[in-house]
Amino acid sequence: MAFDRIWHKSYAPGVPADVDFEKITPGEALVRTAKKYPRVTAIVFMGKRITYAGLDTLVNRFARGLRSLGIRRGDKIAMLLPNIPQMIIANYAAFKIGAVPVMNNPLYTDRELAFQLADSDSKMLITLDILARRAVTLQAGTKIESIIACHINDYLPFPKKQLFPIVKKSMHAALPPGVHDFARIIREHSPEPLPVDAAWDDLGALIYTGGTTGTGKGVMLTHANLSSNVQQFRAAVKPFFVEGREILLGVFPIFHSAGFTAIQNHSVWMGWTVILVPRPEPGILIELIKKYRPTIIPGVPTIFTGLLNAPKFKSLNLSFVKGFISGAAPLSEKTIRDLHTLTGATMCEVYGITETSPAATATPYGGTIKPGTVGVPFPGTDMKIVDLDSGERELPPGERGEIIFKGPQVMKGYYKKPEETAEAVRNGWFYTGDIGIMDEEGYLTIVDRKKDMIIAGGYNIYPKEIDEALYAHPGVLEACAIGVADAYRGETVKAYVVPKPGASLTEDELREHCKKYLAAYKVPKSIAFIDELPKSAVGKILRRELRELDRKLREQERAS
Repeated sequence: MAFDRIWHKSYAPGVPADVDFEKITPGEALVRTAKKYPRVTAIVFMGKRITYAGLDTLVNRFARGLRSLGIRRGDKIAMLLPNIPQMIIANYAAFKIGAVPVMNNPLYTDRELAFQLADSDSKMLITLDILARRAVTLQAGTKIESIIACHINDYLPFPKKQLFPIVKKSMHAALPPGVHDFARIIREHSPEPLPVDAAWDDLGALIYTGGTTGTGKGVMLTHANLSSNVQQFRAAVKPFFVEGREILLGVFPIFHSAGFTAIQNHSVWMGWTVILVPRPEPGILIELIKKYRPTIIPGVPTIFTGLLNAPKFKSLNLSFVKGFISGAAPLSEKTIRDLHTLTGATMCEVYGITETSPAATATPYGGTIKPGTVGVPFPGTDMKIVDLDSGERELPPGERGEIIFKGPQVMKGYYKKPEETAEAVRNGWFYTGDIGIMDEEGYLTIVDRKKDMIIAGGYNIYPKEIDEALYAHPGVLEACAIGVADAYRGETVKAYVVPKPGASLTEDELREHCKKYLAAYKVPKSIAFIDELPKSAVGKILRRELRELDRKLREQERAS
């Protein structure tokens, strides 16, 4: 029987099993928060502070500017920006007039961006000045009619702004003809409030999947999806975090679904302060944590590993931290324990994907914590584990199968891909493509992605098991196992390892170590050492890209 949300009564006191959703769109949420907490700082960016009243004013000005450039309800606006104030201003201006922000990763190649810009039918592109000429080149073959460029120093405080006069001058001069200036649009339009022109079931955002299983697909998230997911998270943490009071370290990029919802939308709904982080490197994060004392620190396992390996982080007084939030991949038990020992704060592991807006399960704050799991379904969310072959037979607790969800955060579908939508969403259940195990209390353990499973000599091998065994070695900083072609076994296991600084590791040593944790057929047949593993924008290790890197290295070896 599908997990029936009973956990909320037993394992997370004070958290409801369901949510009485307020039909308030993200744009309406900003208007409400600006009235409720006008003087609370909404955004901190390199020392610059913008209050909620100020943010709402900027959004009104820019929304009017978008309308003056011909943007109407339902039009797509491509965003090609890092975590800077203009990203939030532009997204909420789009929300306000019923336009649809389309998220794009600035680190993508021209080929990847050209595909997304064309596939999304975007009518406008908003980007950085240093990317403006590239944007003009990419415009060909798309429906983009206008480009807006912003300057990273537009929202720097004095005197930092004065440190960039030469850069600023060259950037302004470098804008190609016809490209509109973001700051000028803000200056030239009225701050008078605009009514929110977006309905609950309207398309709210288009966010492309990371392409871990091939070409990325445009995930259609409605205002209902986005708002419901925020309210689900709010219901889960409300007893522990306070509206209008918390300070959130904005680590996840907003162009990613985790940042779009958890960093941007959830903070606006709750009236929290967001410290925007364009580059989440350990040194930068440590300085921001020391200066602004965030009460909530999100991250992915690689970020927390980096922090814990930095002596400066361990020497900080972190008594102000109330909670950590981790996503993208399960954390090791050691990392959770070390963070708790250092701060006393609780780690909340969240699991979900873009198609679930993105959050679907979480460690229950104030409830039972089971390291190695990603918690239990959010309020208002149903979950089942089904067999891998048909996807129709529900499996009992303890058995491995595909994870499927039903809830208000499940996407409307894939943009212009009805067949893929029908395959992914069946009878209201979203099929994640991830393999998991649910225990009798509803806690979910992620085993691996369906497509990452290695089949060697007829045995199913889950790379995550091998990763965890390698991480247990004190000299391993990062590890990732993949399946490689093998004439005898079909596939065999190969692992890539990043040693900790100063560590001296050998293949034989790590193989012997793995034998303590793994059956013989799971132990890597070969281990390669590498300086850095390929990662996504949020720091998630990309197994697919590592497989491609390994393929190219093998081809080079054969050629030589």
